[in-house]
Amino acid sequence: MSSCKYVFVTGGVSSSLGKGIISASLAKLLQARGLRVTIQKMDPYINVDPGTLNPYEHGECYVTDDGAETDLDLGHYERFLNTPTSQANNVTTGRIYLDVITKEREGVFLGKTVQVIPHITDEIKRRIQMLGNTGNYDIVITEIGGTVGDIESLPYVESVRQLKWELGSTNCIVIHLTLIPYLKAAKELKTKPTQHSVKDLLEEGVQPDILVCRTEHHLNIELRRKVAQFCNVTINAVVESIDAESIYDVPLLMLKENLDRTVLSKLKMRAGDEPNLDSWKEFLGKLKNPTSEVKIGLIGKYVELADAYKSIRESFIHSGAVNECNVEVVSLHSEHITPENVHHTLSELNGILVAPGFGARGIEGKIIAIKYARENNIPFFGICLGMQCAAVEFARNVLGIADAHSTEMNAETPNPVISMMEDQKKIVMKGGTMRLGAYACAVKKGSKAFAAYQTTNISERHRHRYEFNNNYYQAFEENGFVPTGMNPESQLVEIIELKKHPWFVGVQYHPELKSTVDNPHPLFVKFVSAAMEDKKRREQNAPFAAENKSAVYSQ
Repeated sequence: MSSCKYVFVTGGVSSSLGKGIISASLAKLLQARGLRVTIQKMDPYINVDPGTLNPYEHGECYVTDDGAETDLDLGHYERFLNTPTSQANNVTTGRIYLDVITKEREGVFLGKTVQVIPHITDEIKRRIQMLGNTGNYDIVITEIGGTVGDIESLPYVESVRQLKWELGSTNCIVIHLTLIPYLKAAKELKTKPTQHSVKDLLEEGVQPDILVCRTEHHLNIELRRKVAQFCNVTINAVVESIDAESIYDVPLLMLKENLDRTVLSKLKMRAGDEPNLDSWKEFLGKLKNPTSEVKIGLIGKYVELADAYKSIRESFIHSGAVNECNVEVVSLHSEHITPENVHHTLSELNGILVAPGFGARGIEGKIIAIKYARENNIPFFGICLGMQCAAVEFARNVLGIADAHSTEMNAETPNPVISMMEDQKKIVMKGGTMRLGAYACAVKKGSKAFAAYQTTNISERHRHRYEFNNNYYQAFEENGFVPTGMNPESQLVEIIELKKHPWFVGVQYHPELKSTVDNPHPLFVKFVSAAMEDKKRREQNAPFAAENKSAVYSQ
């Protein structure tokens, strides 16, 4: 039997209280004590995965090394723990039911009537314990999506109830994240919503062991005692989670509240030495005390929802801290960018990032912005579709191919600079069928990418169906837009750079998915550095000095 311990994090009163951040913060504290920890997310929606969801519905789709399209909370887990996740770290109700129905069709249940209990709950329990049974972890933290009382989350709460009974109270505990609202008119914090939330959880058969209370004001000892008394927990198990300036403050706030010690005590595990958070504190020190500031435009078509580009925004935080620079991200909707307003919209920016995405909406605005960045020597970073738009822009405006396009936007274009990958052309099903996960890339020496990575062999995560058309490779290279990164097996172009420009890089992959607090992504670090140079150059009113035309990118 596995010696792994399990911690479940449920939520009550309201959604968006931050279960993912609390889970990641607790995991960080336990990891900093030397324990082997991982986090998984159980999502109640019936989609098999978020891969086919509109970003407005669910925020960004996070992709793991092994090609899983997952919930964006896995990004928080990786950014905090600096440890990659996998398909096993995210499970949806759709996946659970699909697996159970498949087994029923195969006759696995020997003619039994398939029911929520025991078949669905057994599958949930199997999934929950999958990581723990590997022997690789001391503690598995499982975040249960949704809010207690939701119909969708009932099978998960029931599975938690069963596991608490099967594994015992020292091997399986529940943290309930709840809200203690402040009524401004009464000038009071109110505990009743928390009491009702715990009552709902009790009605489903689960007694929480620890309450983490989101609040705008500090909780005094009398209020903590009241919550403890009416919710059947010890007073030290009432943990304050006050609104923080940054999500990266939360581990230190939870350390101050002794959340990790309380968890270890209830699991009957030795606490040992205090967590080593020196590098985390150093990061926070740089984050909160920048010596410079730059403005970088984030150009996309989902900018109304910050979570749609969550990993990109967090990557700017990590890379900004390394450069001791505050990166002000200016969100710009690509549909609103036109030739008439592009100068007014972009001229004050020190850098322009064109974001990934799908579909034709807003494409021309992205191409207009890229042209402006290229012609005005503004540092540019194109990711996935952003890189593809840069190729289309260059073909149209430098190579003179006016009808150049991507077959994603125009299937009949006579000049498909970007075209669908050959192995994608026969695929009909949309979910989980793109080029997903980590693929190798060979980086040419002498390139800006090599200057960032300091190695010729890298691995990055992908999520796309379309690629740079190598029929145009020679024309691009001869005119200074040079492919500097290639997949060694398929010869797909992964990185492309403009030589006569301070910093103009497009990548087919998603570097934002691998940026963490401990390891900010090198391309983001260099991009922010280039934006800082742009600002300095403008302040000094100095023109950009082009690279020597004879510069060579060697193998």
